[in-house]
Formats: sequence, structure tokens, C-alpha cells
Amino acid sequence: MEDHALVREGLVRLLAQLREDVVVRDCADFMAAQALLEEDGPFDLLLLDLALPGIDGFAALEILSQRFPTLPVVVLSAFDDLPTITRVMNLGASGFIPKTYSGEAVLAALRKVRHGILFRPDGLATSARLDDALPVVPSAAGAQPAELGLTERQTQVLALMVRGLSNREIASRLGLSEGTVKIHATAIFKALGVASRTQALVAAARYGIAFEQPAGELPN
Repeated sequence: MEDHALVREGLVRLLAQLREDVVVRDCADFMAAQALLEEDGPFDLLLLDLALPGIDGFAALEILSQRFPTLPVVVLSAFDDLPTITRVMNLGASGFIPKTYSGEAVLAALRKVRHGILFRPDGLATSARLDDALPVVPSAAGAQPAELGLTERQTQVLALMVRGLSNREIASRLGLSEGTVKIHATAIFKALGVASRTQALVAAARYGIAFEQPAGELPN
């Protein structure tokens, strides 16, 4: 699924190189793809762009996982920051391919998925590239913390960071040592692909991370 015709045509030509007998079907939107899957399936693999018209890409992935659980779905996207990749994989994708990949690299990744191997890009940076330009795919619904690789305790710490509490205040509120809070903060930065508290707050806002309730008392 890809809404840009020129990109879609290029992908069709590229995918034809996967094997001699491959049959490639393309769709410009999710509704057309869903109808195709229901009417002409089963298919061996689906390539999904996150930035589709009419539906949030993450919502599309959830629907595909529920309605076609045996269909390997690979996301091909320009939004290749760490939280997006983590969320995509946690939502059941079989792979994530950045649009910066060459044609040969895309084919190699898809061949791995066809052999049952989950694919995600190697060598991802663990720090944000720009504070004011943190890449994020448009999303109609807030991301669940677990989708981004955050534990319940890390979510509590991040929620209190968002409310402006210092590490010392967070430690007091949660009954932890300040050192333990710093450990959780480091894990949060890694999960969000950022390098500082400021960047983490930017990421939390842009991803619309869903903090369901105020942080409470939980075991360490």
C-alpha cells in the first residue's frame, strides 16, 4: 500500500525481482487493499506505508494483524526513528524497512521476511537527530507506552517528567532512590531514541503517549 503513484509503480517493478513467478498487486489506500485481501487472498506478504490517506498507519497495522493474522506485513516508511520502529514491531509487523534503503537492500530484507525472519534495520542511533525536528508519523491516536517499549514503571517516571518534576521529586513520589530514577530515565531515553530529558518530553508530546492515570505506587 502506497498512495504516491510514482513510488508505487517503482515498488511494483522492484518487487517483481523477488522471484520469477511473483505476482504483485498494488493499492493506493487501505480500503482498496482490505477489499483485495478479502476477495483475492491469501497473499504471501503485504508492504505497508504508514502515511496513508484516510487512516492512521498504526491503526491499519492493528486491523491487518487482527483480520489477517497469518499475513506477514512489512512496513516501508520514511519515518524511521526508533520509537516508530519499536511501535510497528510491537503491533505485529514482520519487518520495518526505511525508505532510505536501496532497491537491493529492500529485496534482501523482504527475502528474510519470506523465510520467517523478523527484520528491523541495524545500527539505529540511540539519540535524537534534532530536538525541534524529531521525526514522527502522523497518528490519530496516542501511542500506548508498551508499543514504544516502555515498561509500566518507566511510563510512571516519564509521566512525572512531563508534569515537570525533578528526579528527586519523582523519587519521593514513587518511593524510589534518586539513582533508581536516573536508571529508569536512561532506559526511557533509549526507548524513545533520545539523549536528554528535553528531547524525551518533545518525543512524548509528538507521539501523544497515552498516560492513562497519574503515576501511583508500584513495586520496583
